[in-house]
Parts: sequence; structure tokens; C-alpha cells
Amino acid sequence: MLSFRGGIHPPGMKHLVRDRAIVDMPLVPLYRVLVQQHIGAPAKPLVKAGDTVKRGQMLSEPLGFVSASVHAPTSGKVRGVENCINPVTGLGSPCVVIEADGEDAWAEGIPFDVDPFSMDGSELISRIRSSGIVGMGGATFPSHVKLSPPRDKPIDAFIVNGVECEPYLGADHRLMLEEPQRIVLGARLVMHILGLSVAVVAIEANKLDAVEVMRKNAPGSIRVEVLDVKYPQGAEKQLIKAILDREVPPGGLPMDVGALVHNAGTCAAIWDACSRGIPLIERVTSVTGSGIREPKNIRVRVGTPLRDVIDFCGGLQEDASKVIFGGPMMGIAQYSMDVPVTKGTSGILVLRSREVDRSSYTSCISCGRCVDACPMGLLPNVLSRLGERSMWEDALEYNLMDCIECGSCAYVCPAYRPIVHFIKHMKALAREASAKKRQAV
Repeated sequence: MLSFRGGIHPPGMKHLVRDRAIVDMPLVPLYRVLVQQHIGAPAKPLVKAGDTVKRGQMLSEPLGFVSASVHAPTSGKVRGVENCINPVTGLGSPCVVIEADGEDAWAEGIPFDVDPFSMDGSELISRIRSSGIVGMGGATFPSHVKLSPPRDKPIDAFIVNGVECEPYLGADHRLMLEEPQRIVLGARLVMHILGLSVAVVAIEANKLDAVEVMRKNAPGSIRVEVLDVKYPQGAEKQLIKAILDREVPPGGLPMDVGALVHNAGTCAAIWDACSRGIPLIERVTSVTGSGIREPKNIRVRVGTPLRDVIDFCGGLQEDASKVIFGGPMMGIAQYSMDVPVTKGTSGILVLRSREVDRSSYTSCISCGRCVDACPMGLLPNVLSRLGERSMWEDALEYNLMDCIECGSCAYVCPAYRPIVHFIKHMKALAREASAKKRQAV
């Protein structure tokens, strides 16, 4: 079965939300829409306190090509552009706070109904950009950038990522089961933009019901491939290796090997943006884990506070101990219930006290398990030691920036070493040094 070198097999824990149909979360009184919900240059707020906004109205404009706008999740009045906690960084970040008026009225001209296949690629890319579409698997890379490769790096292979290998999460699974046509039509639009005649939908073997549904709905030009159940099977570079047997070079991007990967949810959002003008203001998210009273797959507006999501799902169990945005492998633990849902919030995981390991770590014992598990062929043991000493310059020689932070190394480490923490710290130091160098020039 299709796969890649390395990786691990953590418990899937998909059963909590696997069979739960998507439900729409009702409107809440207040939304906190972060201006920065993407990788790349920041965006500039376009509204101020006292402004009235409508659903789908642009709230910020990109300040660079690799950037993305955000839009109002509902109609109401802007309370202000405030400093809110960013669930990805844990730091303060500008956000547009909207007091909902309950009318949920669309901005003028949204939605509309057109045939996007009658448009050329440049017009479709423009619509995708203006709609603020980013990668919804968690990476949040602006989608229009992926669809605009340099002329010397043409794309000849497109993969729809329906793997969803992160334990517990099931949002993409349910989307494939319940709304396959949105995904297929979005994939066809990507093919239309890039001038491709074929594409592949990749799904792990633990979602055979989704395989069946997608095969029934996909045209002959889109084939569905079943992959081995292994983490991190859904990471871009691993998926490209498994499906195409192409290896993205160190420091490279998928376009360097002629490939493009879009998440299933991203394809659905592309279809909505191009056919109806609907920007990315909501997404399907799995709220799961033994620490939540009613696990659900919900369609939730971007900017919805975590507190309201938890209440909609029955509240926390008494011994709930940790709330994570994302899954247990790559997710980020939260320290406030006021953080908002973002475009990249694929899941909200709540764990109980007995499931949270607070073991202290010890010195590396040079067992090599992390090396065997690393899907990128790196030396996590070396990076870990360098990270303890903040030796990021030395770590760069060991391809520090190629680490995808999947956590496979930390999962198998018998010394409980926080290897990904060390790596994130060194990456931050390297980026800070690079920024200072650019400013000096």
C-alpha cells in the first residue's frame, strides 16, 4: 500500500466523531476575527470602531502577495480593532471584534451564482485571493500563491489531501461523506486553472466509506488512491512521495517537483469562492476528546470564541485538563477560553487529566528511535541537543528548517524529550536573526 519512509502508528481515536454528522453552530453575540490567519505578510484592517459590517464583507486587505484578507463572519457593529490572543502563537494579535446584530445579512452582491469554468485561470485566482482562501489543513498558506507557480516550475500533478492522519480529527472525513461534490468541483477548478487533465484524491485506508463516496462522485479524470494508515501520511512532502514517488529537495517546495497539494476542505472553499463569491468565513471543525461532553463535527464561523464552541458541545467534563487547537501531535495547547476559531482550526481537542503526560524529560540516551521515526530523514537527536543550548546556527547545518514539526520523534522518545519544542525555539531564533539582517541591509 502507498506510503513513505519513517512515521509512527499512534492510536487513531477517530471513533468519537467518526459517525457524527456535521451540525451548524448557531450565531453567537460576539466574534473576534484575527487579522493574521495565514502564513506570510500581515494584512491591514479596513474597519474601525462603530462601523457597520455585513456578512462576507472584507475586514482587512493583504499587504503583500503572500498574504490573505479576512472577512466578516456575520453582520453587526465593529466594537474595535483590539489585541486578542492568537491561538497559534499564544501572543497578542490584532483582531476585529464584531457585535453581531442577529440578522446575519450578506454584504451586497454575495452570494451570486455563476459558472466558474467559463472564466480563465487568472480571474479565478483573483477570486480565490480576494476571498481569503488559505490551506485549511492547518498550515494556512495562501491558496492563490500555490496556484501561481513561476514559469520555470510548472505543475503537472495535483493531489487532493483527504488523508486526515492526525489522531482524533474527523472534519475532512465528514466533509467527504456529506459534501463530496463541493470538493470534487473545487478540485476540477484547480485542474482548470493549472491546465491539468488528471488529479488524485488521497485517503487513508481507515476511511473506506469516504473512498467509496468520493469514487462515486469523482469524474474519470480524478482517481482516488487508498494509502496506508500511518502518521504523518497527510504531510505534503510525505504525500507527494507516497503518491508520485517524488522527493521534495531539502529547503524546497512541492512546486520544485511539479506538484501541488490542497486539503479537501480548501477545495470546497475554492468552489464556494469562485461559484458563489462566498469568502472563507466558516469551516468544519471536529470538537472531540474524552474531556468534552458532546463530541461533534461542527460548521463554525471564523472568529467564534472557544468558550462558545465548548458550550455548544455540552461543556467540559469535570476533570478536563487540556484544550488543544488541532490534534494531539501537532496541535497547540490553549491557556484562555477567549481565543477565536481561525481558518486553520481543523479540530478542538479536550483531554482529561489522566490523558495528559507531565513526565519530566531526561538526557538523550542515543537510542536512535527518533531517527527511525523521522519522515524527513533528519537527526532529531542531534537537533534536540543543539536546541537545549539554543545553537540554531549549528542546527541549520542539519537541515533544521526542513523539520515539519510532526512530533513523531517526541512520540517515540523514551526520555520524554520535548524535541519539537527545541526545534520550534531554534527556528524562531533563526527567523529573528534573518529579519534583523534584512533590516540592517
